[in-house]
Amino acid sequence: MDPLIRRDRLFLFPVVHYRMEFAWAVRREVLGRRPAAVAVDLPSTLEQPFLRAVDRLPRLSVVMYPLKAERVYLPVEVTDPVVEALRTAAEIGARRALVEPDLDREPSYREPYPDPYAATRLGLGRYVEACRARPPQLDFHDKRRAAGIAHALRELLAETAGEVLVVLGLPMVDAVLAALERPQARPLSVPRREGVNVMHLHPESLAEVLTETPFLQAVYERRRAGLPPEPEAAPHRVTRAHGPFRIVGGAGAAESRALPAAVDRVARRVGPADAPLDRQRVLLRLFAEAERRYRDATGERLQPWQRRAFGRYARNLALASGQLLADLHDLTVAARGVADDNLAYELWELGAAFPPQLGPAEIPTARISGESIWEGMRRILLRRRLHRPKLRMKPRGLKGRKKEARPGEWLEAFDGRGLCSYPPEDIVVEGYGSYLKKKGKSILSEERSRVEPFTTSLLDGVDMRETVRNWHLSPERPQLWVRELGKAAGEVGSVVVVFDEDREERYPYRMTWLGEHAQESDMAFYATDPTDAVVGPGIMRAEYGGFMLSFPPRRMTDVWSDPDYASAMSKAETLLLAALDYSLEKMVVYVAARPPRSFLKTVADRWGRRILYIPIGQLSPVTLKKVRVVHILDGHDKRGLAKDYVW
Repeated sequence: MDPLIRRDRLFLFPVVHYRMEFAWAVRREVLGRRPAAVAVDLPSTLEQPFLRAVDRLPRLSVVMYPLKAERVYLPVEVTDPVVEALRTAAEIGARRALVEPDLDREPSYREPYPDPYAATRLGLGRYVEACRARPPQLDFHDKRRAAGIAHALRELLAETAGEVLVVLGLPMVDAVLAALERPQARPLSVPRREGVNVMHLHPESLAEVLTETPFLQAVYERRRAGLPPEPEAAPHRVTRAHGPFRIVGGAGAAESRALPAAVDRVARRVGPADAPLDRQRVLLRLFAEAERRYRDATGERLQPWQRRAFGRYARNLALASGQLLADLHDLTVAARGVADDNLAYELWELGAAFPPQLGPAEIPTARISGESIWEGMRRILLRRRLHRPKLRMKPRGLKGRKKEARPGEWLEAFDGRGLCSYPPEDIVVEGYGSYLKKKGKSILSEERSRVEPFTTSLLDGVDMRETVRNWHLSPERPQLWVRELGKAAGEVGSVVVVFDEDREERYPYRMTWLGEHAQESDMAFYATDPTDAVVGPGIMRAEYGGFMLSFPPRRMTDVWSDPDYASAMSKAETLLLAALDYSLEKMVVYVAARPPRSFLKTVADRWGRRILYIPIGQLSPVTLKKVRVVHILDGHDKRGLAKDYVW
């Protein structure tokens, strides 16, 4: 279905201002039809400065002018269909005209319409038809605007021999069509406006000022100019040994973090060059690029469950805002929720980037805050944690982290007399295990609880959620609902936490530890190779891929060589089988991104056990990150000095 409306030589193209989906469609229409003139609904008094701002694209500008003791800001964005119409008209040599009368009022071009991303799936014609079916109520000034636009279009048709394409906001389409049916007098309007300035937008103002995400506009602009070619192979990376560490050199990491390189990668991977740009694909690639930068900066990898949680979280934030897809603010909030502030910072920094805006400008630069343009600005505070010391003044007497006096010095402290753990970390892990036991029982109790209308007993208390949900059913005599909590018989004997199922063999180190006293559990785990990170004399650092806790202690043999667990298909399943085997209680808590196989549930039933599955996405990622780190000491004598090297 074609959204274009034809009246003899006049073609009206309804659009939603400042939305990418309509900008692409307008460009395609102008290039395909090649009209003699292109008209847009902007005040005619701004024609010269606005066209100047359009002609300097892709450098973004803002048109500013005073109005009734206030200041109006009109950003010129590459994804605005009005801007795209004027820009493409210049490419084909068509006449450009601004046909709206200046009524000395601030323009309202950000109309509250349904998310235009729906036009990508439904089609532009159906979207426009649905919006026109429920036209907004126009006030007196809007009707004057429509009459003035109709008068200007009649004059433009009289002065032009060929076709005229009009790019018009959806709220004014039907009013302008009605005004074209009868003669219109020239409305009283401001003939000339003084003090109009065109300013270059400061790169740090883009994320707050622009309607569309700057990174989305950068990808649109890159595809508009033609898909970038595939880059050459990255420079060879040189690896050399230095004591227990490996030093990797090369320019590949710096090149991968460059903003133009990120824009080019996304522009190549979101679809064919002649196809409309899909906003959802761009946002997914934006998150992938932010994840890449996060991994390079922190060395941490996101797990599949975190990516799924990010998608669900961003979707729910978008729906809460009445949109189909999340904006940059909601994406940043979702990234912080599934990981930490570092990932949120990387996503915000990349999403706010528009590479053509960098560098000196030929016109004055304006640094504008979002409060100057938008009402009800949302804020987010990010506390980025750097993984290197800052170059700053240190208080007198403050010591930095200790380093080797010479390469290989710390390796000399390994005498092989016995490996042990670091007690403060044991306390954290044991405390987290106790928390998971309580959470598992609470989930089971919640599953067995029941809700019913209040009759004679309050049972375990009033269920406010169910009461509010059913309040409207009988407003004359509203009904209270009460809840009876289910009783979970038995206790939790073992806990399994799986951070990564390790399908890529990134966690080769496996070990079984016995509790050293009656308050400590037996433990089996798999982790990264601790010899890759020697952080002190006889002190190694690793990250858990997964671990299992079983209480009481002093009962566990080496689970990794036990033939009873040969049916396990992964390290995580080995831990779960061992947890079921060694548990003295009926319940075992299993925390992972995916639930266990049905085979393992069958084994649990045969052994008289029950697996309580907790999705890892329900737990705090900040706490999981603290629990995941383990330090392995080469002997109990290293515990006294470990505090100077452990972080």
